[in-house]
Amino acid sequence: MTKPIRRAGVIGAGVMGSGIAAHFANAGIEVLLLDIVPPNLTDAERKDPAARSRFAAGGLEKALKARPAAFFHPSHARLVRTGNTEDHFAELAQCDLVIEAIIEKMEPKRALFARLEQVMRKDAIAASNTSGLRIEEMMQGRSEDFRKRFLVMHFFNPVRYMKLLELVAGPDTDPAVVARVRKFGEDVLGKGIVFGKDTPNFVGNRIGTHAMLTAIHLMIEEGLAPEDVDAITGVAMAHPKSASFRTGDIVGLDTFAHVADNCYTALERDEDREVFKVPAYIRSMIEAKLLGDKTKGGFYRKAKEGLETLDPGKLQYRPHGGDEAIKKATKSCEKIEDPAARVKKLANDPGKAGQFAWKVLSRSLAYTARRVGEIADSIVAIDDAMRWGYNWELGPFQTWDALGFAETVERMQKDGIKLPESILRMKQSGATSFYRQDGAVFDLLKGEYVAREVDPRNVTLAGARRGVKPVLANDGAEAWDLGDGVLGVTFKTKANSLDPDSIGMLSLAAEKAEQDFRALVVFNQGEHFCVGANLFLVVMAAGNKDWEAIRKMVKGYQDATQRLKYASVPVVAAPYGMTLGGGLELCFACDAVQAAAETYAGLVEVGVGLIPGGAGTLNMLWRAFEGIPEGVPVNSYDLVTQVFKNIALAKVATSADEAKALGFFRKTDGVSFDRARQLYEAKARAVGLAEAGYHAPVPRAYKLPGESGIATLQMMIDTLVAGGHASEHDAKIARKLAEVLCGGAGGAAREVTEEEILELEREAFVSLCGEPKSAERMQYMLMNNKPLRN
Repeated sequence: MTKPIRRAGVIGAGVMGSGIAAHFANAGIEVLLLDIVPPNLTDAERKDPAARSRFAAGGLEKALKARPAAFFHPSHARLVRTGNTEDHFAELAQCDLVIEAIIEKMEPKRALFARLEQVMRKDAIAASNTSGLRIEEMMQGRSEDFRKRFLVMHFFNPVRYMKLLELVAGPDTDPAVVARVRKFGEDVLGKGIVFGKDTPNFVGNRIGTHAMLTAIHLMIEEGLAPEDVDAITGVAMAHPKSASFRTGDIVGLDTFAHVADNCYTALERDEDREVFKVPAYIRSMIEAKLLGDKTKGGFYRKAKEGLETLDPGKLQYRPHGGDEAIKKATKSCEKIEDPAARVKKLANDPGKAGQFAWKVLSRSLAYTARRVGEIADSIVAIDDAMRWGYNWELGPFQTWDALGFAETVERMQKDGIKLPESILRMKQSGATSFYRQDGAVFDLLKGEYVAREVDPRNVTLAGARRGVKPVLANDGAEAWDLGDGVLGVTFKTKANSLDPDSIGMLSLAAEKAEQDFRALVVFNQGEHFCVGANLFLVVMAAGNKDWEAIRKMVKGYQDATQRLKYASVPVVAAPYGMTLGGGLELCFACDAVQAAAETYAGLVEVGVGLIPGGAGTLNMLWRAFEGIPEGVPVNSYDLVTQVFKNIALAKVATSADEAKALGFFRKTDGVSFDRARQLYEAKARAVGLAEAGYHAPVPRAYKLPGESGIATLQMMIDTLVAGGHASEHDAKIARKLAEVLCGGAGGAAREVTEEEILELEREAFVSLCGEPKSAERMQYMLMNNKPLRN
């Protein structure tokens, strides 16, 4: 059972099945995606293989068109082969893993597993993506051997983006099978594994549905409106912005009701069973097909007059509003960056917002505590499930710690909320929190602190850095000793934007790394790697017509990126999230990139009326030309044109793999499927380069299209303007960009050096800063607090 999983079968090509197939393909796994033969085919269609596999093919097509995208890049769909469960079922014998994602009804699943047992290899694993049906019931009639190789793999939608994968073993599941699937889920798919028990809706949906329905029921009792509840249970509570009702619209009220009904039917002895009872007005909404986003209207809908909210009492839409006092209280909380401090302030607010928040939190936290041992043995598993499956910033027990363990217990007792004996014993033991700073966590079943199981690859900057002080520091960035001879740079600016301090640190760190270390890693923290340049100084200088100051700023960043590029030690960047403008130019300067799979990269400077100014044009050319063997004739215009399009159209890759396809990252750059491992993997890449005898690259010179290329690109630009696809100012920016990328008018006559390209880039950037339209765009970005993006 240590055999790697190379081929997988997925049965059921609906939203979940096609999403699972797409993400398996993202990970390089060959997939056979099957669905039933469509009923009511004509006689001719019954003989047509394409018609017989129409459902599976349609599921794959929808996955290719999905937004957000299901595939990292459309080319990955080549790994998915479609078919039907009549003509292609026997081919599942070639699969190492087969997952069913069919209708959530017991009898069809049992019938499917009976067929699977006849065709699957004895070393292959069978799994169900059920969201809550019991394994014991699904396995009725199956052999002991099949039951040993069966478990639940419950993915969350959308599969690519949701980190949670719940694994649930049956009473007969072989532990070796569980270990094999865990390794596959973590190492290949990049998922966070939570082990649940064979109970209705497992871990995430059990707690998440209870929390949402608690808020929904309380809304009626407290006389609040949906937008009031969402204001309270969203960001202010350290939950996603979609909160409660908006989440229902996104998921679909029919799906939400199905999960709740499953709980209500199965949990006959649950003390909070009535919480899972779907309110009558939601039933009416489902009957009226007001299902949420999928029907263009649920709790909210967009109208010509603006956003509207459904009045639960009248079942009629009204203008979006909400209680002003609640808005004020929650907005105040949302300004607090630390989620623990934020939720504590909300729960202690004396007004309606705080009172409602406390009622929701106290009931949800107590219910979760009562489930320990029933749905999962570990509080860490439950916290992980809610963070990874519902995007909560804090899990239930982390939230409890934020509110204060003992104070929260006393407040709950005062309110008459039932707490399990395990919590009362924990308080009596003198414990002050579920999580201790030394890494121990309280085990409610054992009644004591235990060491928390930690994957050494899941390392944060705080956990990796050596010493109590950074090696280098200024107001914009720090450089820390990461051990093993690696120096790590991290920014401290808002959204990790570039300013003189962070730029200055890059050069200082390169010099320090050359003296005392063997490699350098640029690893930022926060929501995004780097949203580009802080435009304030540029706008100020442009307003004063201080072009020399702008020229100096641009050259400063060019020098910093070139300093990294030619450092005598290897430099590795670890981008993730938004990696835009100067953030991507920083990656260009590095010898290698270890990107998070979810990296959204692009040179978007044209959005503010500029072109790249940190050697972005030069290093995009470097990327385009570097793979061409010496002596191979190449039309430089074709390569330059593609680089021109990427920059002029402000193309932004929607994944690290797409960034490779666009030439932003190298084909050899690494991709971290689990961002929790990104620092570990980036550091390993840097150490590997150092140990492999690293030498800095040699500067290049380029034979570029020159005057003829500029003229040809000018024709393309003029056509776009004439067709109304670009403004005159857009054309002006594009012309400047064309001149730089073509090496100026004389670019074809001789090889153009890097310094000459940098000078062209610098002068084009400065000249565009003097354009009124560019100044307007930059001012708009600053006034609206937006990052540099198109």
